[in-house]
Amino acid sequence: MKIIKRKYLNDLIDVMGTPDIKVITGVRRSGKSQLLNMFIDYVKSNDNNSNIIYIDYNLDKFDNLKQYKELIEYVSNKYDSKKNNFIMIDEVQMCNDFEKAINNFHAENKYDIYITGSNAFLLSSDLATLFTGRTYSIQVYPFSYQEFLLYFDLKNNEENFNRYVLEGGFSGSYLYNELDKKYNYIADVYKTMIVRDIVQRNKIQNIPLLDSISDFLIDNIARLTSYRSITDTLNTFKMDINDKTVGTYIKYLCESFAFYKVRRYDIQGKKYLSTQDKYYLSDHAVKYAIQGTKNMNYGNIYENIVAMELIRRGYEIYVGVLYEKEIDFVAMKRNEKIYIQVADNIGNNFESDTFKREVEPLLKIKDAYPKMIIARTNHDNFQYEGIQIIDISNWLSL
Repeated sequence: MKIIKRKYLNDLIDVMGTPDIKVITGVRRSGKSQLLNMFIDYVKSNDNNSNIIYIDYNLDKFDNLKQYKELIEYVSNKYDSKKNNFIMIDEVQMCNDFEKAINNFHAENKYDIYITGSNAFLLSSDLATLFTGRTYSIQVYPFSYQEFLLYFDLKNNEENFNRYVLEGGFSGSYLYNELDKKYNYIADVYKTMIVRDIVQRNKIQNIPLLDSISDFLIDNIARLTSYRSITDTLNTFKMDINDKTVGTYIKYLCESFAFYKVRRYDIQGKKYLSTQDKYYLSDHAVKYAIQGTKNMNYGNIYENIVAMELIRRGYEIYVGVLYEKEIDFVAMKRNEKIYIQVADNIGNNFESDTFKREVEPLLKIKDAYPKMIIARTNHDNFQYEGIQIIDISNWLSL
């Protein structure tokens, strides 16, 4: 499989040598293990005095280190006081009570520690509880459009963008030539995530219910959704569930990074709103792999792609609400804020109903923060009343 340099490698290099416990997490098959291997190669090439203690729990030869005391003993025996000692552990959750071992290594203050693991066992909300030392988290995502182009050595154009829309960002699927086989791979990754990361960790008994909630969210990506609406829909199929159960299962799906929850934000009142949220898939191609490509809603798919790209770029995103109008994204990062509408087609001129519908909510916003429409324009960037109009493939390749 072809390997490309991803931005996450620089993130690891930037914190090299700090006392933090470096935690690499993210959705299954997003490249966490490969990132760790690339970092190992970097350390070997740039630190002639390094001693790398590497454990990959996917390999049978490390089966004897499945208890934390055995792991501590193994690492201690590999320690070299005359060198810079690195601990690199892949799939750390496969060691029972792994957090005791990691805390022990951190307390000894003589190792630079890096771990990867199943997202269900290394939840960001649990890190402070698991580890007594400070943690630095790097979340890895499926390939962006830029990385897709780099992987295949392609240029940004309409054909290649359309290909990314269909194939998505799970790079393991790129090894297959036929689209059906790519989708089989993605579906297997998603189903494994459901079974291993959610069912096993949370000891879920009602797996059909979890599948039904997952299917509902996949079918309704980029649409406002509430626990009540899901409950009412599933109860029509005599599932006999309640809002609390639905909320719990959705929490599990988001914790595994299958979905990302985006809350609503009242732009005028500057407050967060409850009851209805939007959910986006970690990779849009999961929808095709699970539900097929018939009756595709490109507007919703583009919105999913933009949502994940904003998250990759470090923005917190919200659904904007202003005078009962919806702005697809309010994207915030420190003192930066951007209002964004996403569309498939905005029409051929400023007078079209489609263009007016997309631009109207943005024109009602009175503050001076940038406003943008990201759509499939197939044109160079232009502006309308201070609003930047940009083609989605151009924006993704910035």
